[in-house]
Amino acid sequence: MTAATLDILHRTTYRFARPVVLHPHRLMLRPRESHELAVLDFQLTCSPGAEIAWSQDVFGNLCATASFSQMSAELSIESRLRVASNARPWPVFSISPAAQTYPFVYEAQEADDLGLLRLPAPDPEVARWAHGFVAGPRTDTLSLLKDLNAGVLGAALYRVRDEEGVQTAGETLRLASGSCRDLAALFIEAARQLGFGARAVSGYMFDPDREDRQADTTHAWAEIYLPGAGWITFDPTHNSVGAAGLIPLAVGRANGQIMPVSGSFAGGAVDALAMEVSVRIAPGA
Repeated sequence: MTAATLDILHRTTYRFARPVVLHPHRLMLRPRESHELAVLDFQLTCSPGAEIAWSQDVFGNLCATASFSQMSAELSIESRLRVASNARPWPVFSISPAAQTYPFVYEAQEADDLGLLRLPAPDPEVARWAHGFVAGPRTDTLSLLKDLNAGVLGAALYRVRDEEGVQTAGETLRLASGSCRDLAALFIEAARQLGFGARAVSGYMFDPDREDRQADTTHAWAEIYLPGAGWITFDPTHNSVGAAGLIPLAVGRANGQIMPVSGSFAGGAVDALAMEVSVRIAPGA
C-alpha cells in the first residue's frame, strides 16, 4: 500500500493586553511514529524565541518544554511537519482467540500494565448505559466495541465547544451533546465500565472528501487495547474504526494530559485578550 504524504501547519497565537511574563509551555506537537505513520520532517518555532528542551512522558509521548526569557504581548507557537501514513481505511485486526468473545480476561501481566487505563469512574448512569450494548452472555468483542462507538452519537450530538476542559461522561450523557474530546471521553469511560483498557488520543484528522465538522483542526479520539491486535483506534465523533486519516500526537489516560499546547503567564485574567488556533493540512507534493 502506497503511503499518503501530508503537510501540516499548526499555529497557536496568544494575545495579551500588555507585555507579560511567559511561564514555560509544554508542547506535544511531534506525532507518534509507528508502523502506520512516519515523520518525514518537523520544525518547531516560537515567537518570542524560546529555549526548547525535549523529553518523553510516562506514556512515551515526545514533549517539548519552551522556556521564554523575555516579556511579550503576543506569543506564537508554530509547528510545520510532513508525515507519511499507510493506515488502511478498512483494517483487519488480529485479535487473540481468547479475546474475540466478550467477556474475556486480560492476562495478569497485561492487566497490571494497563492499570488505571482500565479503572472506571464510579458512575452508575454511565455503567448502565455501557452495559446496554452487551448483546448477551457471550458476544463478539469487536462488534460490541463498534456498537458502543456508534452508540455515542446516538446518545450525544457533536457540537463545537470552545470552553476549556472536558465534560465527564455522565455530563455528556445528561447534556446529550459534546465536543470531540467529550465524545471520546464518554466512549473511553464506557469501555472501562465494561473492563477494557482504554486511552485518550490527541492529534489531527484529515479527510479530503469531508466538508463538515473537524476539517483541518486538532481532534480527539480513543484507543482500546485488545490482546493480539494491540491498541485499536475508535473515533466516536465520526463513528469510524482504524487510524486512516488520523495523525496522533499524544496518548494518555485522559484528554487533560495530552493537550497539544499548554502553559501559563504571570498576570490577571484581564490581561488575556485572545487565543487563536489554526491548522492547515494538505496532501504533500
